[in-house]
Amino acid sequence: MPDKLSSYIEEFQKGNHLVFEKIYQALAPKMFGVCLRYAADKDEAKDILQESFIKIYHQLKNFRNEGSFEGWAKRVVVNTALAYFRSKTKWKNIAFEDSEEVYDIESEDDILGYLSNQEILQLIQELPPSYRLVFNLYVFEGLKHREIAEQLGIGEGTSKSNLADARRILQKKLSGVTK
Repeated sequence: MPDKLSSYIEEFQKGNHLVFEKIYQALAPKMFGVCLRYAADKDEAKDILQESFIKIYHQLKNFRNEGSFEGWAKRVVVNTALAYFRSKTKWKNIAFEDSEEVYDIESEDDILGYLSNQEILQLIQELPPSYRLVFNLYVFEGLKHREIAEQLGIGEGTSKSNLADARRILQKKLSGVTK
């Protein structure tokens, strides 16, 4: 598929915008999975996905093949998810816990290793929005706390605290699942 995807991108950049449907079909299922991690439910994920692909469509002419297209598209999706939450009134109501307390919690690999992908997704979606955002950015996107703090407009300590709380919640829920 990467060769076909590359040819679709090349065709699109040459002006054949009808081929975007094939790009969408190739990427949408995987990107929907990313959206689900950030969203509270499927409807919200669909909104984020739709907005993401509108942005991908408009920005695709600027893609320079300097790295993975899928990685570039995922970055657009993540940024769109963050923008989605900033634009909603909910974003203003998201309470980021500002604490320097650090918990001694097992790594997320230990926590998540016991569950199916669907169970993991459900647990992540059940996290409070602030914890869900920080958890996703740290665990799945590999951002450092400084980067998360910049993206979300919070302090590094707040990012660390929210991640620790998310892990604690997941571990508590996991203990209920594995018993």
